[in-house]
Formats: sequence, C-alpha cells, structure tokens
Amino acid sequence: MSDLQQGCAPSECGTKPACAGCSHNHNQAAEEVKKEPPKVRKVIGVVSGKGGVGKSLVSGELAVMLSRMGYRVGVLDADITGPSIPRMFGIHDKAFGDGERIFPAETEKGIEVMSINLMLDSDDAPVIWRGPVIAGAVKQFWEDVAWGELDVMVIDMPPGTGDIQLTLSQTVPVTGAIVVTTPQDIALLDAKKGLRMFQKVNVPILGLVENMSVFICPQCGHVEHIFGEGGASRMSRTYHVDVLGQLPLEAAIREQTDSGSPTVVSSPESPAAKIYREIAMKAAAAIAKTAKDMSLKMPAVRVEND
Repeated sequence: MSDLQQGCAPSECGTKPACAGCSHNHNQAAEEVKKEPPKVRKVIGVVSGKGGVGKSLVSGELAVMLSRMGYRVGVLDADITGPSIPRMFGIHDKAFGDGERIFPAETEKGIEVMSINLMLDSDDAPVIWRGPVIAGAVKQFWEDVAWGELDVMVIDMPPGTGDIQLTLSQTVPVTGAIVVTTPQDIALLDAKKGLRMFQKVNVPILGLVENMSVFICPQCGHVEHIFGEGGASRMSRTYHVDVLGQLPLEAAIREQTDSGSPTVVSSPESPAAKIYREIAMKAAAAIAKTAKDMSLKMPAVRVEND
C-alpha cells in the first residue's frame, strides 16, 4: 500500500496530495507561511462531460504543440482517480518534495508535469479517496508545486461536472476551457453540460475539439463516421463557440500514446499532427485575446522536428 494511503512522515507533512483533509498537522508552522501564487500567466482547462472521449490525449498533444510554438508550458493532471498524463509523456521518474514544496517532473523538452501517478508506488495503484480529499489534492497541485515561470498551464480536468471542476474554477484563475467530445449524441449531451457549467462559473469557452470524428480505412481509404457526423458543428452553432479541430480515429494515435510518444513528436507531418497544430494555434490566439494587458502575445511559430 502506498504511503499516501498510510500517512506520511512529519518532515513530509503538507507536501503530498493525501495531506488534504488530513487530521494530522505536523507541519503547522509551514502551513501558516503565506505562499506565493504560481507564476503562471495563462491557464487552459481541457474538459469533457464524460470519460473516454480523448480529453487527456488532447491535453498532452496541446501542451507539446504549445511548447513547440515557443511557450513555456506546464501540465497539471487534475484527473486524480484516472491519471494518464505521465504515461503519455513517457515519464517514469517520481515527483519529490523538500518538506515545503513539491517539485514537478519534466519532459525531455522541458514541459513541467505534475500528476498523482508521480507520487504513487506503482502506476496501477488505485486512488480511493472521497471528493473533498481529491479536491484538496488538486488545490495542492496548484498551490504547493514549485512550478517555474510558465506562459501556459494546461490542466487535464477529470470528466464530469463535480467537486474538482468547482474547486479549480474557484481556486485557479482558469483563462479558458476547451471542451472535448466525440460526434456521438450521448457524448455531446454530457459535453453540453460541461460547457454550460463553465459558462455559469464565468470561465470562457475557447472552443470545441471533436475526437474520433471519422475513421479512414488505411487499406482502401473508405470513410466511415463510426460515432456519427457533424455533432461538434451543431453544438458550435447552438452555443456560439468555435470548433478548434476534428481529430480522426486512428490506430497510430493509440499506439504512439501508449508508447509515451505524442503524435506531434512521433509523426509531426501526419494529418493528425497538423490538426493538433491547428488546435494549438487557435487556442493560443484565443488566450492571447483574453490577456488584459495583452502581455501574452503569439510568439513566432517555431515547430521543431526531433
């Protein structure tokens, strides 16, 4: 069993997600020290109404693409009970703390990453926590992690419209949200709920991403809309938000993700990578418009090939 479930040493108290809601208070003096807010200029929340639509996939690919465009990027994996960001980036190192702060992991290209999986004994260890504890952990990931100076923080939100989403909207200055869905009617129904929730808490919607939009047979080129057709476009017209991109259903994307190498790195000239680039550029333009002092301007696009 992980030490996150058993408790922690006094020197570690207050530095782990499990400390949220913990009755122990070994490090009360440290808690009373006023912490500086993270030096993060813009925050993009990637959300979905239900699981399994590719939200984490979009979060990871978006972060890599923004990094290649010249932004300093971090990823906060707020999907506490279903974390997958470290696997997507091929990160195996664990996060560590110094008694006061938690230090994030970094990808080879310098993207800072924080996830509960970086603090568990094994990737398949379940996180069996109640809602308030999970919400406290997410808050700690924002406040207690030693984030560097970042232009953009991408937050991989958990699916749905519950405690975590409310906590983040009240704790983190989310610049805007990207809603991920598939064309399927059931997925769209839940996506609409997610979109309306963030509108109610005054978080701007940057746009929609339709994943699994179409399947193109690699053998004969036959086009099949397995999950339906035009769902995001209809939702876009109803709620007056942009469609940032429509991603295909491809075996290669799944294989690259499972191997810890995002598509924009493994196949930078593939059709899917070009769509991710379009999504990132539209998202960057949208968050630039929200800057009160316009300090976050579009940098010169610098796409690197590995």
